[in-house]
Amino acid sequence: MKITMVKKRLADGEPCEKCQQAEHLLRERGLWDTIDYVVWAEEGDPESPGMLLAAEHKVKIAPFFLIHIKKGETLLFRSALRFAKEVEKLKANQPNKELLDTAIDVDALSTEFAEASPQQVVKWILGRFGETCAIAFSGAEDVVLIDMAARFGLDFSVFCLDTGRLHPETYQFIDKVRKHYDIEIRLMSPDAQALEAFVLEKGLFSFYEDGHKECCGIRKVAPLRRALSSYRAWITGQRRDQSPTRAEVEKLQWDPAFEGVDGPLLKCNPLAQWTSAQVWQYIQQYEVPYNPLHEKGFISIGCEPCTRTVRPNEHERAGRWWWEESTKRECGLHVAEDE
Repeated sequence: MKITMVKKRLADGEPCEKCQQAEHLLRERGLWDTIDYVVWAEEGDPESPGMLLAAEHKVKIAPFFLIHIKKGETLLFRSALRFAKEVEKLKANQPNKELLDTAIDVDALSTEFAEASPQQVVKWILGRFGETCAIAFSGAEDVVLIDMAARFGLDFSVFCLDTGRLHPETYQFIDKVRKHYDIEIRLMSPDAQALEAFVLEKGLFSFYEDGHKECCGIRKVAPLRRALSSYRAWITGQRRDQSPTRAEVEKLQWDPAFEGVDGPLLKCNPLAQWTSAQVWQYIQQYEVPYNPLHEKGFISIGCEPCTRTVRPNEHERAGRWWWEESTKRECGLHVAEDE
C-alpha cells in the first residue's frame, strides 16, 4: 500500500491554507508518516505533477489523497478527515509491517555509539526517522541539538511544552529559535479542563506544600505523552552530570515511560557524555541562540515559580524545585512511572 498526498502550491510559493490544515490534522492524529509521496500541484502550471494527477482523477480541489491498494486499484479522498479515518481503519486491520523497525538492537548501538560524538548520533537517528523524530526543546542543550540537526539538512520535528507558567524571556526565546532556524515549533499546552479543575481545587502554588509532581503531571507529562504519540523517536538534551537521576542515562534506549505512534518509542540522548562547559563552548563557537535568563544567573530554567538563580558553588540543577530533595527534582519527563 502506497499513499500519495497532492498539495497545491500558490503563485507566491506557499502551500494553500487547506493543505496546511490537512497536514496539521494528520500530524495531530499521528498519521503524517503514512504519507509516502507528496506531489505538488503548481498554481498556473497544468503540467506540474499534481495538476496532472488532478486531471487524471477529475479532481478540482486540493489537497486530495490517493491510496494505492494494489496495481490498478486506487482509493481517492477529497476530505482529509475521511482519509484519516480510512487510514486508521486500514492500520487497525493490518500489521504495522515496517512502520517501526523493532529489530533495532539498542544495546549494540549503544556500544557502537559509546565514543561517538553527539553529531554522529544525531545524524544517525535523523537519517533513520526524519520528521518522525522530534527534538524536545526547552533549554540550551536542546538548541544545540537543533543547531546540529539543521546543519545536516535532514528532516526533523521540534516540539516545546508550554506549561503556561514560563518566564516571558523563555517565550521570547522560543520565538527567536523558530525564526533563527526557520523551523516549526509545535507548542504543547495542558488540557484546559484538567488544569482548571486542579487550580480550582488546589490553587496556583500547591507545589510548595505537597511537591511538584501533580502540577508537572498536568502541565508537562500529559502534554508530552500527547506529543510523543505522533512520533517514532525523540531526542532530548539530557546529560549524565545534570542530576543523580540522570547519572546512568544512555545515548540510545527504548523509552520506558512513553509510547510513540507505532508503540515502542526510541529515545535518544546525544549529549549524555557532555558537560555544561562543552554545551556552552558549542553555543559560543556556532553563535547559537540562548535564553537571556542565563545572563541573569539562571542555569537550568523551567517554570517561573519553580526556578531560581543558582548561587556560587551550587549545582546547576539547584535552582529547580529547590525546596525538595535533589533526588526528587524531576518533573516526570525522563523518569519511568515505576520510579
